[in-house]
Amino acid sequence: MGVKKRRRIQLIAIGAVMLVLATGLIGYGMRDGIEFFRSPSQLAEHPPREGERFRIGGLVEDGSLERGSGHEVRFTVTDGGATAEVVFAGILPDLFREGQGVVATGRMEDGVFVASEVLAKHDESYMPKEVADALKEQGLYRPGAGVNPQPGT
Repeated sequence: MGVKKRRRIQLIAIGAVMLVLATGLIGYGMRDGIEFFRSPSQLAEHPPREGERFRIGGLVEDGSLERGSGHEVRFTVTDGGATAEVVFAGILPDLFREGQGVVATGRMEDGVFVASEVLAKHDESYMPKEVADALKEQGLYRPGAGVNPQPGT
């Protein structure tokens, strides 16, 4: 094997090692900043690890909104296939209400999603992409028509 060929192989090997190292460092640095989205059905199928931060989204179930003492609020998020109870201690967005799309960031504690942030849709036609996709999987969402009362209609 010639000197040029050996040098080329060494450079390729060093480049590959550096690429793997850089990817590992980026992943390590972002480990706490990545928040995955889950629908209530996905949450029921695959429960999160203890203390894992993630986003949950769906529709605020009608009749589920309960205001507690102070700023504490409890409500249920549904995607038509499953529901998840959410607790939030803070001031809700002005457009937050039952039957509307919502995305909440937080973690599970004793089977209840404890939200640190709640986002509500901002107009009549907008729904977060993740929420719309989750509702489409359940057959409950048609763009422009809102939520269907029964899957497949």
